[in-house]
This record gives sequence, C-alpha cells and structure tokens, in this order.
Amino acid sequence: MNYDLIIARYGEIGIKSPKIRSRFERKLVKNIKATFECDVERNQGRIYLHPKDFDEGIEKLNRVFGVVSYSPATSTQTTYDDIDKTLTEYVGDLIKEDLIDENTKFAIKCRRVGKHDFTSQEMAAHCGGVVRNVVLAPVDLTNPDLTIFVEVRENDTFIFHEKIRGPGGLPLGTQGKVVVLLSSGIDSPVAAYLMMKRGCEVIALNCNNDPFTTPKALENFSLLVDQLNIYAQGTPIKKRVVDYGEYLQAAKDKAPEKMTCVLCKSGMYHVAEKLARKLGADAIVDGSSVGQVASQTLSNILATRCGVEMPILSPLIGLDKEEITAIAKDIGTFDISKIDDGGCSAVPRYPETHADLQRVKEACEEMNQDAEIEKAFEKIRKLD
Repeated sequence: MNYDLIIARYGEIGIKSPKIRSRFERKLVKNIKATFECDVERNQGRIYLHPKDFDEGIEKLNRVFGVVSYSPATSTQTTYDDIDKTLTEYVGDLIKEDLIDENTKFAIKCRRVGKHDFTSQEMAAHCGGVVRNVVLAPVDLTNPDLTIFVEVRENDTFIFHEKIRGPGGLPLGTQGKVVVLLSSGIDSPVAAYLMMKRGCEVIALNCNNDPFTTPKALENFSLLVDQLNIYAQGTPIKKRVVDYGEYLQAAKDKAPEKMTCVLCKSGMYHVAEKLARKLGADAIVDGSSVGQVASQTLSNILATRCGVEMPILSPLIGLDKEEITAIAKDIGTFDISKIDDGGCSAVPRYPETHADLQRVKEACEEMNQDAEIEKAFEKIRKLD
C-alpha cells in the first residue's frame, strides 16, 4: 500500500480539561518520538505521524501507552477530483493485495470535520460509487467484509481501511512515580506494566535474597526490566537492588520460623517506602493476588502492610494466575520469568497463612526490624 502517514488516536485524554489535555498530548508525542523517528502533527484530537521508517512505526506504535488505535493512511486534498484519484489508486492496491475482489462485501464510512458543501452521507455514497467503478464488489453497510474509512478534516482527507488496536491507557510519565517491588517471577512484571499503562513512571526495586537465592534471580530481574523498557521509551525504568539476605537471616534467626515470609514481605514494603520518599515516588506497587501464595491471604496482606504510611497498590489483586499469565505472554515477560532461578531456600516448610497482627508486631520487635531495615536500605544500589 502507498501509505504516507499514520493516524494515531487517543481515548480518555480527550475528556481532560484543555490544559491537562494539551500537556498529556505533548507527553504522548514525546514518547512516540522516543520510540521511533518521525515527524508529528497534532490537530483536533488526532496525531499524524510521518515515520522515517514506516514499518518500524507500525510495529512500535503498539508499545506507546496512551495510543488507543492507529491506522496507516493515505492523504489527499478535499476535492472531489483528488479524492476520486486517491481512492481509485487505494482500491487498486487493495486488489493487488487480495483484500478486495468482486465477492467482497464492503462499506464506506465517512467522518467529516469542518465546513464543506457536502454531508458525510453524501461523501460516503460518492466514494462507494468510486469503489464500484474499480471493482464490482457488493455494498453491505451492516456486515461488511471490508470497511474503507474516509476522514475529511477541513482541506485534508485521509483514507484507510485498518484500525490497529493500541495499548491504550495514559501517556507514560503523566501520573507520577511508583516504586515496584519486582522479583524474577511472573506477577510483579505484569503489575509494573499495568501501572505504566496508567501513566506511572516506574522505579523497579529488587530484593536480592542471596544467599537464599542464586545469582540467576538477579539476572532475570534485569532481563525483565529490559523487556519492560521497550514500553517505556521516553521515561525508562530505573533499576534498584537491595541486598536483603542479612535482613532475611535475622528474620529466620530471631522470629518464629513460620513467620519468615510475612516478615520478609513486611520488610520489603518498608524498604520500598524509604526508597520512594528518597526518589519522590508517591506509592509502592506489588504483584499480590488474593490467595495466590501464603503471604497473599487477606490476613497476611493486612499484617505485612502494617506500619507503612504510603499507599501500596496491587493492580493484580483480583486476577487469577491464568489471567496474569496471559498478560505476561502478551508483553513478552513470561518466558523470562519461567527461567529457573532456583527459588528461595528461606521459605519455611509450613509458612504462616493467617497472621495475627499483634503477633506480627511482636515478631518485628524480636528481630529488631527497624534496625535491620535501616541496614538493608543503606545497601540499595543502582543496577545498570
């Protein structure tokens, strides 16, 4: 097809106030330009892209949050002669690509913005006649096999037949920062992705449980962030690692063994809170899903978050494993998460599943949790 631009559309950005809408549009354009090289025009709720590499633009636009749908398109002037000529050539290309023939039921949908000497219905009927002059395909406005869109905007007209679904959401970087507790498992990378989709800049924090885990766990964490970063062009994810093995050893030595997982998760939240305050983040994010593992029963969720004064967001809280796995496969993190990292050897044989809040507080005192958290926090480092 002889395309000359891509039309990108957004959704909920359009219902914002004019000031916020303009700011979100600018950020969306910035993220698009960071994803692939292109010239950009904005006009009345549409973003028109002219990529240096057209195929790259079509492929990578699906990674830009805020884009609801997009269409490779051909443009022309808003005159009957120009539209007739361009549409005739466009249908000819559709024939060459076997997308339309005399048995293909088709429809024309016309949308018009501005003042013209024709209505949308009149232009749609006219364009239907142009198509029929090229190929004697039947018109079916109810259940067409192919829909050709003719979008008339003032003096410019755009013709396309595809609406490719984008990731939707809000432009990355418009909703502040969050610290995501990111392990090498399946769930937390999906949680990070969903927060990015809502426009949040992500700081990924990995708790390195060495010697209870192998170096493979940290390596997989890094690979997961690299994969997520293909959706974060313009606002890349920051990697942070805390050496957490000493804290975990203290929990095992000084508190009841069955409380190890509860105390482990509790400490993670407190370390994440300290990092969030240091880096100006507004919330903590984890991959919790109710009842999925021992630390994620409702009573344990309450107990592990005790004392944390910052919001803890769990975007997967109501999803089951199949739903989470489907998203992981779609965004490319599943295969990385399935790489065997040896697991965590600190997990007790019979972990606490219904923690009593008062007993958790006592266990925190027994292990001197505040001091252990401070020691761990001092060991946070960047991971390039």
